[in-house]
Amino acid sequence: MDSSGSAVAELRAALHRIWGYADFRPLQREAIEAVLERRDSVVVMPTGGGKSLCFQAPALVDATPVSTPVSGRRGFALVVSPLISLMKDQVDGLRVDGVDAAYLNSSLDSSERDAVMASLREDRCRLLYVSPERLVGEGSQGFRRFLQQCGPRFIAVDEAHCISQWGHDFRPEYRQLGRLRQDFPGVSLHAFTATAGERVRRDIVQELRLENPLILVGSFDRPNLTYRVLRRGILHAQLKQVLARHDDEAGIIYCSSRREVEALAEWLVGEGHRAVPYHAGLADEVRARHQDDFFDERVDVVVATVAFGMGIDRSNVRFVVHAGAPRSLEHYQQESGRAGRDGLPAECVLIYSGSDFLRWRQMLEANGELTEGARTLLRDMERYASSTRCRHRSLVEYFGETWARSECGACDWCLRELDAIADATTVARKILSCVARVKQSWGIGHVTDVLLGKTSEKVVTTGHHELSTFGLLKHESSHAVRGFIEQLVAEGHLLRDGEPYPVLRLSTAGTALLKGDGECVLYREATPPSSRTRGRTRAAVGQLADPELFERLREVRLRIARERGVPPYVIFHDTTLREMAERRPATLNDLHGIYGVGIRKAESFGDEFLDAIRTFRRQ
Repeated sequence: MDSSGSAVAELRAALHRIWGYADFRPLQREAIEAVLERRDSVVVMPTGGGKSLCFQAPALVDATPVSTPVSGRRGFALVVSPLISLMKDQVDGLRVDGVDAAYLNSSLDSSERDAVMASLREDRCRLLYVSPERLVGEGSQGFRRFLQQCGPRFIAVDEAHCISQWGHDFRPEYRQLGRLRQDFPGVSLHAFTATAGERVRRDIVQELRLENPLILVGSFDRPNLTYRVLRRGILHAQLKQVLARHDDEAGIIYCSSRREVEALAEWLVGEGHRAVPYHAGLADEVRARHQDDFFDERVDVVVATVAFGMGIDRSNVRFVVHAGAPRSLEHYQQESGRAGRDGLPAECVLIYSGSDFLRWRQMLEANGELTEGARTLLRDMERYASSTRCRHRSLVEYFGETWARSECGACDWCLRELDAIADATTVARKILSCVARVKQSWGIGHVTDVLLGKTSEKVVTTGHHELSTFGLLKHESSHAVRGFIEQLVAEGHLLRDGEPYPVLRLSTAGTALLKGDGECVLYREATPPSSRTRGRTRAAVGQLADPELFERLREVRLRIARERGVPPYVIFHDTTLREMAERRPATLNDLHGIYGVGIRKAESFGDEFLDAIRTFRRQ
């Protein structure tokens, strides 16, 4: 067996010994082998896919000593990470697993920084996390020279999409990381991210100056997530339905404005939920406290703007709600992907209205950012929201992946939560006729008013109350008619042209349908199941044979986590507690066979979980 094969065998043993995993997940082995072979790489894995392990595990292998002024050093992995909370989270987890890891950032005092520097000089540190500012910012040359002396084995750039101006979290300081190629010749560079289309991947390769990199792109499909899309009606009522399916479970609600964040958080507290707001307008210490409260399971729900983004590593988030459409599918995939990181069922709900996209266009135009690319991203997001097809398929195909299944069984479309209306083609022709009769010069709101028979000031002033199409759909709700129009846009029968106030126009297909050529199907929203025991909305705990034992194990985990000052998921994920509750291990040896239980964790606090299981058995 060659040295690379030997190292992979050693890594597989380490997977079980340190992390309690039996084998690699998809693409992990290939990504790790690239690190071991010192070949540059770009690795795109969905949230929860295990990308962190791809740069954590290789740092622990006893490989050929690195070349430094002091020979015989093992060296360390240098990890570039964008957030203090993300660094702390990963280092806390590694230390609990018995790995010597550290971070250098502004949260450390001088004595703590000195201790980290000493661990590097003495070749004890295996992974060092730093921010891009500390590594390539102003006055960082001395720090880079120090790192050269200590011998980095490889450099991993986490959240690498921040490098690209096409990425959804662009950070200018990330674009300076290309100078590492010059300062660390012979050291391989590896970029990791959960979301990066082909254009972003090309930008990463160019900006990091990667040399013949291995490109690994995992599946964007998250089969454990159930996707639903709702047109915005009475928001509080819609949120109550979602929350009823996730009683006492963790969730994130994204809003488009700080004012709405504050109002919704206050309403949730009044409804008896443990909820906090999070947005950039809050004081730094308040934001940090609210984030820590969520991580430490002191609160269940965070109501946030997109400022609550990277570094959200709580694994048992059971629902993510967008109370308004994000500006792109890249944003939506990243934000909704924070649900179900533990692989257990979770729900993602998009609650939107047509005004969301108008607001985005106005905001981007005011900031000078309404480029053709930004318009395209908005149209793609709007098409996803109003489409009537499998949500998983729509997301997967958007990111360039082939969809191989007929149905996902985990979205409102495949769960038959959209009801086909009777005589849809006739309804469609009424809508198309109305668009034609208002001379294809008005937007969705005005056309809806005409079809509903509303004598608004604009309708009367334009004389559109005298059209033959006035009131043709007066038996429908405004909510339903808007939905039908948006479906016709999504299916290509209508076009929305013009900025910033788009008007409806007939497409070639729409004109043909209006003239009697072809048929059309339209759907109205059905109410999603309100019970947490129906279909894929059922909570992970509800699927257990023994939910009471699971809750007791969660209490043990919470107590240990607070004693150690780390988030509960750093101790064990829900997936591990679930398997404990099902298999009921009786000895430490039994515990070693549970997913996610490494030797160090078993030795450190395995007895406390075994005691809880034994006590439950006796009772």
